[in-house]
Amino acid sequence: MRPGPVGHSLYMSGYEDEVPAYRTIRMTVQEGPIAAFADQEAWLARDRYPQLRGVGLAEYFYAKELETGGWELPEFGASAPQQARDSLGSYFRRHAHDAEVAGDEKSRRRWMAAALRMDREVVDEVRVMGERFRIIRVAHFIRLGDGGPEPPRPSDPDPGEVGEAYKLPSRNKGFVVDPYTGTGVSEGILKLDLIQSVGILRGAPPEMTEEARRAVHTHPGGVLLPAVFLICDRTDRKWQFHNPGTTHATPQAARDALAMWLRVMAPFTLELTDAEKAAYAEAADRLDEKRTNTLSVDGHRFRVTRAERLARIGPDGPEGPRPSDFDPEPPVEIQTRQLKAQGLWREEDEMSEPDERTLEFKRLMEEEEARRIAAKEERKRRRKGL
Repeated sequence: MRPGPVGHSLYMSGYEDEVPAYRTIRMTVQEGPIAAFADQEAWLARDRYPQLRGVGLAEYFYAKELETGGWELPEFGASAPQQARDSLGSYFRRHAHDAEVAGDEKSRRRWMAAALRMDREVVDEVRVMGERFRIIRVAHFIRLGDGGPEPPRPSDPDPGEVGEAYKLPSRNKGFVVDPYTGTGVSEGILKLDLIQSVGILRGAPPEMTEEARRAVHTHPGGVLLPAVFLICDRTDRKWQFHNPGTTHATPQAARDALAMWLRVMAPFTLELTDAEKAAYAEAADRLDEKRTNTLSVDGHRFRVTRAERLARIGPDGPEGPRPSDFDPEPPVEIQTRQLKAQGLWREEDEMSEPDERTLEFKRLMEEEEARRIAAKEERKRRRKGL
């Protein structure tokens, strides 16, 4: 460690005195008791859950470069690069609409031209109206110990009522990916661990492993995003991800998603018997009542799991998508042409009636919504002592 302007900066060995910001980890004193408590918990997690493992699927955002430094994120990420590109296209369309309302035809044309480009090309970086936008890649990691993956920490924000966590604002919105921003000591050490980690699961294709190793050198810096939460499932003595690629902003949002799966998706996809449906619904009720992070049902042991997020940083900013990243869908205009060529495209007035399976899923969703509303009203009555 060498003294920095505020707190300390951690440099990796072999670097010269003049180290660029993206290769520097600035550790500062965390203000307030909650921040200090969170830093202490992060330190203890290194002993309790010493293994760091990459989750596999990454998360993608469109980000706007700021004049003041760093890249600003939108509210929501995506599980594939093209989804993030589509979101950026929608962002451009909103600006085109605003320019039209303001009577600025020149700006409207430029924003709309950018939106149309996103519809037909695979674009990971674009400049519009003097602003630079980029699709950035965010890797996910979990900690593991002898007892399995790390659950949420007491200091992790967990607001929101049962079944209502989706209404909370995202912690991503307005977050700035900037390596100059200081972190606590524990987070700084975690960041150093992660940026030196390849973060690829065993058995990954060779090209995926090679790209991950290359990224350690091309993007040797990093920024930690707020933690997210996912569900792990222990079956046959082995922990695995319950729904890979799906993460949640708070522990309660992850519990809500698991409860939804137990009540709706499991009966729909697993074709459960009536007795099994009742057992799954009872487990969901326990989850709602106790807000627990661990739940067992039908040979499965589910755990709400904490996941760290890292955006790798290089000389020109955050890392973009890698060639081997899962990206199954082309831009919307290309996809439409492909569907038409295959005879699979249907106009709105040609849509067929829903089949029995679709109607069954609709019925289950309606039942769950009615149950959720009734449960919310019951919680209100209990608070009032009725």
